[in-house]
Amino acid sequence: MFTGIITDIGTVRKAEQRGDLRLTIGCGYDMDTVDLGASIACSGACLTVVDKGQDWFAVDVSKETVSKTADALWVEGARLNLERALRVGDELGGHIVTGHVDAVATVTRADEVGGSIDLTIEAPRSLGGAIAPKGSICLDGVSLTVNEVEDAGETTRFTINLIPHTADHTTFGGISAGRKLNLEIDVLARYLKRMAEARG
Repeated sequence: MFTGIITDIGTVRKAEQRGDLRLTIGCGYDMDTVDLGASIACSGACLTVVDKGQDWFAVDVSKETVSKTADALWVEGARLNLERALRVGDELGGHIVTGHVDAVATVTRADEVGGSIDLTIEAPRSLGGAIAPKGSICLDGVSLTVNEVEDAGETTRFTINLIPHTADHTTFGGISAGRKLNLEIDVLARYLKRMAEARG
């Protein structure tokens, strides 16, 4: 479990195919406090630490994960939003995030409004019922608040606002139209959506 509050930005130092994709990710964490087998959310995808060094850790990214996430994240030089797993007693500053990506969304507009960035994002229409104004959503591992929602054909469009702090402390600085993002709907919305589908 995670909160969507990013605690470090990592960089993919090495990507090699070993059946699954093995990534070596440079980070600023004190790796003495990270156990092998620990979970770290990497731009929204919950991955398991399989090796580590003083300033890096390695993860295996399965074909399933690669197929369901933004592929530009899993290449050498990519920057990743990192968050270690939530511990009992930690402050829940964002919302409950599982690290299970529901879809890849696309930024269609990025406008500066005051000091913030107003984003319009398109997601698959199948997830539209789980995206609500003033509800929570996770994009590339970042907990954000939805402003407006509009269903349009095969897609659902929604807007969010990035304050300067969020842009400066995540990989969202300089974000522009065309960027692909890992999207996770709110966990409560996930179960309500499934219950509604089962009844229907």
